Amino acid sequence: MVNSSTNPIPALFLERMKNFLGEEFPAFAEALNAVPKSGLRVNTLKLTPEQLQAISPFGLGEKVPWCPAAFALPPAPSPVSGRRELGFGKHPYHNAGLYYLQDPSAMSPAELLKPLPGERVLDLAAAPGGKTTHLAALMQGEGLLVANEIKDKRVGHLAQNVERWGAGNIVITNESPERLADHFGPYFDRVLVDAPCSGEGMFRKDLGARADWSVEMVAGCAVRQKNILHVAAKLVRLGGYLLYSTCTFAPEEDEGVVSQLLTDFPEFEIVKLPQFPGFLPGKPDWIGAAEELSGAVRLFPHRLNGEGHFACLLQKKDGDAEERVGQSWPQGLSKQLAALWRGFAAEVLSVDLAEDRLRVAGERLYYIPELNPDFGRLRIVHSGVWLGTFKKERFEPAHPLALFLKAGQAKSMFNLPTDSREMAAYLRGETLPTTAIGWTVVTVDGFPIGWGKGVQGVLKNHYPKGWMV
Repeated sequence: MVNSSTNPIPALFLERMKNFLGEEFPAFAEALNAVPKSGLRVNTLKLTPEQLQAISPFGLGEKVPWCPAAFALPPAPSPVSGRRELGFGKHPYHNAGLYYLQDPSAMSPAELLKPLPGERVLDLAAAPGGKTTHLAALMQGEGLLVANEIKDKRVGHLAQNVERWGAGNIVITNESPERLADHFGPYFDRVLVDAPCSGEGMFRKDLGARADWSVEMVAGCAVRQKNILHVAAKLVRLGGYLLYSTCTFAPEEDEGVVSQLLTDFPEFEIVKLPQFPGFLPGKPDWIGAAEELSGAVRLFPHRLNGEGHFACLLQKKDGDAEERVGQSWPQGLSKQLAALWRGFAAEVLSVDLAEDRLRVAGERLYYIPELNPDFGRLRIVHSGVWLGTFKKERFEPAHPLALFLKAGQAKSMFNLPTDSREMAAYLRGETLPTTAIGWTVVTVDGFPIGWGKGVQGVLKNHYPKGWMV
């Protein structure tokens, strides 16, 4: 296991930052040795920050200035009642998708991109899902949000976080940026590129990043970032926005990458970003770039309650406006499958899901986004909300459907208090006594958390094995 004594902050990195920051360097260096900051962002698709604050068994700390739905957490959970102490990440509210744990600085890109409900948005490097879930909440679950992740090993974590969030407008793809650009062309209203980087901004929480760092690594990351950003530019529609962000301080990876994009794509212009408390403007002088790059923002750990970050917003003012794809209408269900779904929905649900948004993929049934373009041969992991699976002569609901439902949208709901033994038993996969009959949504303090099936006085547990606590 990596530790700070065997992996100190690289001396050459500190020398570089001392040259960049001047008189601010001592405060910066001290901050790098402080306790890492963490935050909690409320899922506003399910409740308000005030509602979570009222029911939370922990004190949530101060609001994050640049994210109205978020709190900067205290160093350790502080119980505000006599309830059993579980920790934010293991609490049933987390399993129910009521919040996402995230560095406060990492909440800035989605807020600065400001997607609107009904728009077409692309998160180009989406895993593990923090920014995707943030974008979905800002879009109020409307429009289209494509969450793409090129690495196979990271897609599963992304899918789990998206499923927990319960948004109905997300399509998860597992593709290269080049294939997306070749297929879609300038299609999206807003594109977010949170680029892989040298991770300097994470040095106090990711000690492994310290061990991996070198000047050569910074240079290599800059080359890769330029390539990714150049492809991303081709996916932005005329008048649309492109936000580039990193969690590094290196100007080669920040202002330098954006400067190259402006040279190669003159149709883009920098949009000056707001200066929230603790934010600093971009530093074009660190790399001899154009003054307009001061419209970007930099987040330093000695100036705010968060880790290191960089963000720059660009708008496409001119150029190609051609759209290569049109709306894709799903094929209707066969009579047999339609009958199975309708029978399940009539028996179990008290909400109508529009049948023109139902799509079958293999044995799975999905509720696709209202805006659903033709994805052609692109590799899709999830096309909207996975409702369930068609088995022999029956339909079995999937876990994401439970988390997509709101309170009262299932005819049978089995509520368990947060700190009850029954709630803990359910999350362990155990059966529970019940008077419920048939498919039942299990809730924690009224919020859906999973499925059970009442049979002869017992609630058979259908909580996913991979999610069990």
